[in-house]
Amino acid sequence: MFSNLQKVSDFLENGISGLNVLVVGDVMLDRYYFGEVKRISPEAPVPVNRILQQHSTLGGAANVANNLALIGAGVELVGIVGDDDNNRELYRLLTQAGIASAGLAIDQRPTITKLRVLGGHQQMMRLDFEDNRPLNRTIEKRLKQYVSSAILDGRVQAVIISDYAKGVCTQALCQEMIKECSKRGIPLIVDPKGSNWKKYSGASYITPNLKELGEAAKAEIVNDDQRVKVLADKLRKRYNIENIIATRSEKGLSIINDRKDIHISTYAQEVFDVSGAGDTVVAVLGAALAGGLELSDAAHLANLAAGIVVGKIGTYAVKREELLGALRQEEVGRVERREGL
Repeated sequence: MFSNLQKVSDFLENGISGLNVLVVGDVMLDRYYFGEVKRISPEAPVPVNRILQQHSTLGGAANVANNLALIGAGVELVGIVGDDDNNRELYRLLTQAGIASAGLAIDQRPTITKLRVLGGHQQMMRLDFEDNRPLNRTIEKRLKQYVSSAILDGRVQAVIISDYAKGVCTQALCQEMIKECSKRGIPLIVDPKGSNWKKYSGASYITPNLKELGEAAKAEIVNDDQRVKVLADKLRKRYNIENIIATRSEKGLSIINDRKDIHISTYAQEVFDVSGAGDTVVAVLGAALAGGLELSDAAHLANLAAGIVVGKIGTYAVKREELLGALRQEEVGRVERREGL
C-alpha cells in the first residue's frame, strides 16, 4: 500500500517530466520475424517459415531507457554498438523514443541483437548476434568520461546500471559511478547479472531477481520471505549495499535493508511473459527515487508497472497513461477497502 498516494500521482503527472536519468549498460536490439509454417523444406527436414511481418524493439539497457522515456523522464543512454545494419535500426528506435544517444560508442563487435523467428504464436528459433569480449581500454575510457561528465555537470538526477554481462559494466566503470554518485547524493540503482557482485560494492540500491540472488549468495533459493531476507542480508553486508530490492515473480518484491523489511504483493492479474519486467522495475524505481519518493512508494510503483508488463507478450515498455490508470485503480480500491465496500 502506498504511504502517500497523492504524492505518487503528482509525481507521475507532473514531476517526472523534469527529471533526467543516465542509463549505463548492455544495449540491445530485439527483432521479431512473424510468419506461418505450412510445409517442410525439400532441402532438409526443417519447417519453411514464410515471413509475413517484422518488428523491432529496444532491448537490454535500451529497454530500460525506453521505459523511462515512455513514463515521461529524460534519458541519456551509455553503452556500445557495432557499425552494422542493426545499429541503424537501433538508432532509429532511440530517435523515435526521444532517447539521447551521444553516450553510445562504436566498437568493432556487432550490435547486440536477439532475433526471434515465430511461426504462428510459437517461437521456433532465436539467433543471437553478440561478442562478449572485455571492453578495450580506449572504449572503456570514453564511456567513463561521458558518465563522469553527466554526473559532475549535474545533468542527471539518477543513474541506472543495466548489466547483462555482455562486457560494458566493468568493475572499474561500475565503481567509478558508485563513488561519484555516493559523493553527490545521486540515487544509483543496479540491475545485476552473475555472481560477481564485487563490482557493485557500495551501491545504494540493487534489484536482483530470485535466480540472481541465489547465484550471488551461492545458495539454493526458495521463494519464501524469510529465506529471501537471510540471503539478501548476507549479500548486503558482504558488499556494503544499502538496499536490496528483490523481485520475486508471482510473490511481488521485497525490500531488505538495515531498517525495516517490506514485502509487496504482485499486482499482476495474469502472467504471460516475464521478459523485460526487471527492466521496468529498475526504470520506474530509478525515476521515482530521482523524483524524491520514499523507497517504499517507489518500490510499490515499480511493482505496479511490472504487473502491467508481465501481462503482455514479448519485450514491452509500460506507458505513463497505463501506469496512471493502474494507480487510479489502486486509489479506487483503497477507498473501497476503507469504506468496507
